[in-house]
Amino acid sequence: MTETSLAADKPAKVKLALDATTKVLLGRLIRVYVKPQVSRIVMAVICMAIVAACTAAFPQLIKPIINEIFVSKNEDALIPIAIACLVVFAAKGIADYAQTVLMSFVGHRIVADIQTQLFKRLIDAPLAFFHSVAPGVLIARFINDANLLRSAVSTSLTSIGKDSLTLIGLTSVMFYEDWQLSALALFAFPTAILPILRVGRRMRKVAGNTQVQVGNLTTVLDEAFQGIRYVKAYCMETYETRRAGNTIDEVFSLNLKAARTRATLRPVMEILSGLAIVAVLLYGGNQVIDDVRDPGSFFAFVFALLLAYEPVKKLARLHVNLQEGMAAAQRLFSLLDEEETIVEQPNAKALVLSGGEIVFDKVDFSYDPEAPALHELSLRVPAGKTVALVGPSGAGKSTLLNLIPRFYDVNNGQVTIDGQDICDVTLRSLRNSIALVSQEVLLFDDTVRANIAYGRPEASDEEIIAAARHAGAHDFIEELPDGYATDVGPRGSKLSGGQRQRIAIARAMVRDASILLLDEATSALDSESERKVQSALSTLMSGKTTVVIAHRLSTVVEADIIYVMDGGRVIESGGHAELLAKGGAYAKLYALQFAEQSEEPDDSGELRIQA
Repeated sequence: MTETSLAADKPAKVKLALDATTKVLLGRLIRVYVKPQVSRIVMAVICMAIVAACTAAFPQLIKPIINEIFVSKNEDALIPIAIACLVVFAAKGIADYAQTVLMSFVGHRIVADIQTQLFKRLIDAPLAFFHSVAPGVLIARFINDANLLRSAVSTSLTSIGKDSLTLIGLTSVMFYEDWQLSALALFAFPTAILPILRVGRRMRKVAGNTQVQVGNLTTVLDEAFQGIRYVKAYCMETYETRRAGNTIDEVFSLNLKAARTRATLRPVMEILSGLAIVAVLLYGGNQVIDDVRDPGSFFAFVFALLLAYEPVKKLARLHVNLQEGMAAAQRLFSLLDEEETIVEQPNAKALVLSGGEIVFDKVDFSYDPEAPALHELSLRVPAGKTVALVGPSGAGKSTLLNLIPRFYDVNNGQVTIDGQDICDVTLRSLRNSIALVSQEVLLFDDTVRANIAYGRPEASDEEIIAAARHAGAHDFIEELPDGYATDVGPRGSKLSGGQRQRIAIARAMVRDASILLLDEATSALDSESERKVQSALSTLMSGKTTVVIAHRLSTVVEADIIYVMDGGRVIESGGHAELLAKGGAYAKLYALQFAEQSEEPDDSGELRIQA
C-alpha cells in the first residue's frame, strides 16, 4: 500500500477538511450503495410517516381525555376515546416494526455490499500490498469500520426519516394549538447548532484514532496467537500480555474519550429542554389560571412538546453519528480506491504454451529504489527442463521466482514464456499455467480433499487420490480419522511438516500445470520426510519446465542447468559437474556446505549425501 492510502492509519493524518470530505463521502455512499435500496427506503419512509402521524395524534387524544373524561365526566366519550387510543398505538407499533426491519435490511445490505467489494479488492491486490499492511489492520477495517458505517447509515436514514417527520408532525400540532406558545418553546434549539457541529468534528477525529488502535490491537492478537509456540518457548507470556494490555488501554482511553464527546450534547439538550418547559409552564399555566385556555388544550400542547424532545435529541446526535460513520467510510474507501499495480493490458490475450520456455532478458527489479534486487539479469529456462537457482541469502532467487507469475512486475527488461511477454497476457491464463510449491506450506482449515483440489476445485475424487498416491500422501491420509474428509485444522496444524508438504505437492499435481516453481520445498524437513518428498517431487517435475530454489545443493545436482546468483545477477551457470570443474562460486558453496558431511547409503542401498 502506498504512503497516501495508509494516511487513515496514522492519527496525525486524520485532520482533514471535514465538511468537504463528508459531502464527498456521503455522495458516494448514496450514489453507489444507498441508491439500489431506494424501493425499500421509500416503503420505510411511508411507515415512518405513519409512525409520525400516530405520534402527532397522541397529543390530540390528550385533549378530549382531559376535557371530556376528567373535566366534563362524559361517560359516552370513554369507549370511543379508548378505541381511538388502541388504533393509534396498534398502527404505530406495526408501522414502527416494518420500518425497523426495512431499515435494518438496508443498513446490513449496504455493509454486506461494501464488505464483498472490499474483499474482492483485497483478494485481487498484489502481493506487495500484503507485505506492507498488517493483517490486523485489514481485519479491523473489514469488520469494525464496516459495522461503524452500518450503524451510521441506519441511524442517519432513520433519523432523517422518522425523527424528522415525527418532529414536523408534533410541531404542526403545537402551532395549531398556539403559535405564540410554540415559538416560545422552540426558541432555544437553534442555539444548539454550534455545539453539535463542534462535537461532530471532535467525534470524527476520535473515531478515526480509535479505529487505528483497534487495528493495532487486532494485529497484536493475531501475531500472539499465530506465534503462540514461540511465545511459550521463549517464556514471553508476560511480555505479550503487557504489549496487548498497552494497546487495550489505548483503545479503552479512546473509547472513553468518544463516550465523553458523544455525551457532551446531553446536558446541552437537557438544559435547553428545561428552559423551554419552564417558559411554557409559566406562560401557558397563567393562561389556564386566567381561563384563557382550557386544561385539555394546555396538556395537549405540553404532551406534544415533551414528545418532540426525543426526535430533537436524536437529530442533534445525528451529526455526531454521521461523523463516526464518515471516519469509517474514509478508511474503507481508501482501501477500495487503492491503486492497482499489477494490471492486465487492455488487449491482453491468453497465454499460448508450446513447451513452457522461460526467458529473463536484462531484467531490473527493486522493492526499494535505493536497493535493487535484480540488475540486468538474463537467463533462460528451456522448455521441459529443470533449472536450479542457488546462491547466498539475498541473492535475488525468490525475487526472480516471484516475477514469473507476476506477483511483482519488472522495472526494466522483460520476462517471456514461449516468446510471449507475461505483461501482455491475461493473469488468469498465466497463473493457470504455473504450480507453486514452497517451504511455507499453507493448508486451509478444511478437509484434506479440499486442500488437494484447491487449485482445481472441479477435480474428481479419482484425480485427487491419484495425485495423493504420486505425492506419497495416500497411505497416511487413509490412516487419518476420516481419510480424505479429515479436517486439517488451522494452517494444517493437525499434520506434520512432511505430511503438509506432500499434500501441497499433491495439490500441484492435481493442477497439472506446465510450469513448476519450487521454492525451498524440502528445506524445513527432516531427512526421512525429505526423502519421501523428493521422490514425490521427481514425479511431479517429470516433463515440466521447473525452476527450483534450494539451499541444500544435494537436491539440485540432477538439474539440467544451475544458475549461481549473487547481488541480483547470474555469476555462473552450467551443470553440476561442469560448475565443480570450474572451481568458481558454485564449487566454493559446495565445498563449504559439504565440508563436514559424509556419504551414507539410504534405504535403497544407494549413496546419498547427508548432513
